Amino acid sequence: MKKTYPTRSAEALFAPMRAGAFELANRVVMAPLTRNRAGTGLVPGPFALEYYVQRATAGLIIAEATQISAQAQGYAGTPGCYTDDQVRGWKKITDAVHAKGGKIVVQLWHTGRVSHTSFQPDGQAPVGPSAIRAKTKTFLAKEGFVDVSMPRALRLEEIAGIIEDFRHASMRAVEAGFDGVELHGAHGYLLDAFLRDGTNHRTDAYGGSIENRSKLLLEVTRVCADAIGADRLGVRLSPVSTAGDSRDSDPQALFEHVVGALNPLRLAYVHIVEGETGGARDSIAFDYGALHDCFDGVWMVNNGYDRQMAIDAVASGRADLVSFGRLFMANPDLVKRLRVNGPLNDLMGPETFYGGGAHGYIDYPTLEDSGAAIALA
Repeated sequence: MKKTYPTRSAEALFAPMRAGAFELANRVVMAPLTRNRAGTGLVPGPFALEYYVQRATAGLIIAEATQISAQAQGYAGTPGCYTDDQVRGWKKITDAVHAKGGKIVVQLWHTGRVSHTSFQPDGQAPVGPSAIRAKTKTFLAKEGFVDVSMPRALRLEEIAGIIEDFRHASMRAVEAGFDGVELHGAHGYLLDAFLRDGTNHRTDAYGGSIENRSKLLLEVTRVCADAIGADRLGVRLSPVSTAGDSRDSDPQALFEHVVGALNPLRLAYVHIVEGETGGARDSIAFDYGALHDCFDGVWMVNNGYDRQMAIDAVASGRADLVSFGRLFMANPDLVKRLRVNGPLNDLMGPETFYGGGAHGYIDYPTLEDSGAAIALA
């Protein structure tokens, strides 16, 4: 039986817990955040090291979405985890986070059709479940945001290679010192695009029924669980998000099937984005309680949570962990600020979100730096 706390008790959010193989100091998780600052060879550098070390008091850091292969890239400056140089770059970061007592996993992705020919080997078209162009944009180093390219449908014989790329990258992530891996099954990227009937028009074993459309995500999850251990693996899902122009005609049935199929794998956690990413939490009617009922393990929630919402979610048993994105961007010591109910930094301008250097990345002040007066909640 899951431990619960008195409703609205601040104790709930800051109590330690075990999630799979991870012993977490608190329930506050840093969500994966694309910041587009990887260097030559898509290797994370010194700024990334400082960025993650500053946030090592999180119960768990989920490092930014990271490519499983060259084909998987969809944005400028996003790191990989498949070459020796990339693994060495990440190892410096994981070692430094661990030295501060932190826990860190990496989110692995294949961006699928949310990409551009300029990122693809030999300038080829991006790949997706079907040849349907996404009505969204990607980020190029010089041009900024541009429309994504027209994708081609993955051939059936290519799918085994995608699964192997996920397996290989998960093993390289462990080699890089990560405590585990989160699979990016959300926001219109490849695994999510296969799930949804709005983006998957295939007529083979990976298309049509909910069971067939779920097949790739579940196969990737099982292979990675076998490779690194299910207790070191999480999966992120966004049932109603239309990010990446992703849509489904019956998301409730689809995601209840997916989560029910993940349940027996005994994963470290499932990570659910509630509502539109960075937007309305109630954009589409969806029963998240019914979805949670499909899963017996650790349940992480995300999107627009503030301090009291997070405390209530954990205290009531509606969630075990709460991940924060933009609040962690602006507040390297977010756990302390939430614990003492301290003031929060304002988020710097959007020009600092994607690409650039230290400004808006590693120069946000802590409570001590700002000399802010704090009082216990």
